[in-house]
Amino acid sequence: MKRALLVAFILATGAMSDARAERIAQRIGFSGLASYYSYGGRVASGGRADTNGFTAAHRTLPFGTRVRLTDPKSSRTVIVTIDDRGPFIRNRVIDVSLGAAHALGMIGRGVLYVRADIL
Repeated sequence: MKRALLVAFILATGAMSDARAERIAQRIGFSGLASYYSYGGRVASGGRADTNGFTAAHRTLPFGTRVRLTDPKSSRTVIVTIDDRGPFIRNRVIDVSLGAAHALGMIGRGVLYVRADIL
């Protein structure tokens, strides 16, 4: 029911197509492995990567989307903004910047199981 209402709202605003609205609605709450990156080059949105900021890469979410990531074991939470595409490694759902990785406590582990909520 919640997903249907969200899709209807997105379509009513005319912001995107049916298929894209459905894909986003399916990902309102998703979970899986997050990894982090520390390069400082260009990102897919056109800017430069801010390794110390709270940014992330996702395969399909629109640039500028804010996502709350939570480590279910430690309850650490961080809010990141999507500004790049990725991850390109199978079984990973999101790549976060080095700053976000520090906040989540995932440095040294490389990957972390997270719960993601789109804001």
